[in-house]
Amino acid sequence: MAEAIQYVCDKCGHSVVGWSDGNPYYIDEQGKKQYAYHPDHERLARCVGNDSDHLCLSCGAEFRVDSREPISACPKCGSDDFECTFRLDGKQCPSCKNGTFRIDPDYHCIS
Repeated sequence: MAEAIQYVCDKCGHSVVGWSDGNPYYIDEQGKKQYAYHPDHERLARCVGNDSDHLCLSCGAEFRVDSREPISACPKCGSDDFECTFRLDGKQCPSCKNGTFRIDPDYHCIS
C-alpha cells in the first residue's frame, strides 16, 4: 500500500505530490524497466529496484533517482541540493526561494 502527500509552499502556493513507495521496477525479458504497483503483488515480487521522484531545491527540476544507480547531483543544474518528493516538509521552495514546503492537511491519498 502506498501513501501520497502533497506539499505546498507557504508563500507562493507551488505544490508537489510525493508517493511513499516511489516507482518499483523489474527488468523484463528484453532488458527494459517495467514498473509494478500495488495491488499487483506478482509483479511487485519481481522488483529489483526503485525509481523515486526527486525535486531539485536549487532549480526546481523534477527527476527520478534509480536505487540501483544513485546520483549525487541534479541532472539539470548539477546542484547536490535535492530531495525525495515524499520528504519535502520544511524544505525551501525552489520556485520562489522565499517559502517553505508544508504538508497540505486536506490532501491524502492511499493506493
